[in-house]
Amino acid sequence: MGINIRKATSTDGPFLAQMILQSTRADKKIGIYDLIFKTTSDEQILKHLEKLTNTTSKSNCHYSNFLIAEIDGKSVGSLASYEPRLVTRETFLAALEEIGVNGEEGEYLGLMDICGFPLNSRTLIFDYMEELEGFMDVGILKELMHKSLLAARLKGYRIAQTIVEIGSLETLLYYKKLGFKEVKQKECDPYKEIFGRPGLVLLSIEF
Repeated sequence: MGINIRKATSTDGPFLAQMILQSTRADKKIGIYDLIFKTTSDEQILKHLEKLTNTTSKSNCHYSNFLIAEIDGKSVGSLASYEPRLVTRETFLAALEEIGVNGEEGEYLGLMDICGFPLNSRTLIFDYMEELEGFMDVGILKELMHKSLLAARLKGYRIAQTIVEIGSLETLLYYKKLGFKEVKQKECDPYKEIFGRPGLVLLSIEF
């Protein structure tokens, strides 16, 4: 069973939306996009996310940031990587505005101001590392990460970071298996109140 890794295209919107929602829900009742889009309807959130992957403003959800893993022509996994100096809060808000959503009105940005980490503009950020159910343990995430790190090295990056929720034991374990180390942990009561998770962990890898 061969795994093919390719760059995402604008037509991958529906699959990327599914992976983004799966990643941000992560076995919780709600995720960040439930807050941003002010709905818990999967159908509505997926529609918004699909549009967000194709906006003119290239937010962290933009298809150009993603690699997709395929098996027998079927999309089975995703991984986004982006540069914080280019993918800023302003870019994200502009992308939301393009799809008719006012990001300033929701709870999310205020929550991240309190509970998030300041990101180093000289590092690369990994996000939305996901695979379809039924395709786990066949090496998809490892292949995606290997290809992403190779591309990052060619761009001159030597450090990459990612943020995982405290309590997401499988995800934490997987990143650590790939060589990531814990840099900071931040417990945050407002985050726990909304999502039921104690806070966030910042992980880093040198390559």
